Amino acid sequence: MSGALRKAVPWWLSGPALLLFTALLLVPLGLTAVLSFNAFDPATGVKAGEFTLEHYGHVFMDSYYHAIFWRTFWVSALVTLICVAIGAPEAYILSRMANPWRSVLLLVVLAPLLVSVVVRAFGWSMLLGPEGLVNGLFKLVGIGPVKMLYTEVAVIIALVHVMLPFMVIPVWTSLQKLDPGVQNAALSLKASPFTTLRRIVLPQVLPGILSGSLIVFGLAASSFAIPGLLGGRRLKMVATIVYDEYLHELNWPLGAAVALTLLVANLVVMLSYNRLVEGRYKKALG
Repeated sequence: MSGALRKAVPWWLSGPALLLFTALLLVPLGLTAVLSFNAFDPATGVKAGEFTLEHYGHVFMDSYYHAIFWRTFWVSALVTLICVAIGAPEAYILSRMANPWRSVLLLVVLAPLLVSVVVRAFGWSMLLGPEGLVNGLFKLVGIGPVKMLYTEVAVIIALVHVMLPFMVIPVWTSLQKLDPGVQNAALSLKASPFTTLRRIVLPQVLPGILSGSLIVFGLAASSFAIPGLLGGRRLKMVATIVYDEYLHELNWPLGAAVALTLLVANLVVMLSYNRLVEGRYKKALG
């Protein structure tokens, strides 16, 4: 086989995957980008061939969209922090457990993924409603009904429940590479448990925390079912705005502009976070 043919083999082997990636991701994104610049008339709909920046002007200049993007990102950031605070210790405990309890706990962690997100949202709506189980417990201790449904609290609780497995699994995978003998050696050399956790375990866990955080933040920021069902019509997030523009207002170009703005903002936040955490990880290893 000649050198040119040998060099072309990887491209031929990866060609079907590249074609599928282009057809399912790049082409729809390109069409959405073109649509976002199309003019729109409420009477006639999308004006093909007429282009404008008006929709991006609405997104970037209107305080209404500023508030929605701000709510989306702070809710997503808080969900990510809670998932790190719960998921990382849970993954550590999971890695130190022996069978069969490890398999049982792993099944418990993955169980939410086996149920539709819509079913889980309706379940939380019944738990957090005015007559739900949570308010029933509050009444038993003398606290009046607390409004949780159709608030940020309900959205955050449900998103944490949905996203937690996406944090536990990457951290647990990172911990599989950690030799327990290294921790035992540090403890035998009079290192405190906190020092062992900070100097040995944490550097090994950081890649899993980074990947899990990126997954959780991205999925939470683009989540539609949970905000739509537990946030109600008044508590808007970016995904619900895109839905409204496409299906209620029929303003497809504005909906496409909002969706692409969310995509770009997500990429900026995630890449910045990735660089920050990777820098600290390399510094910790150095």
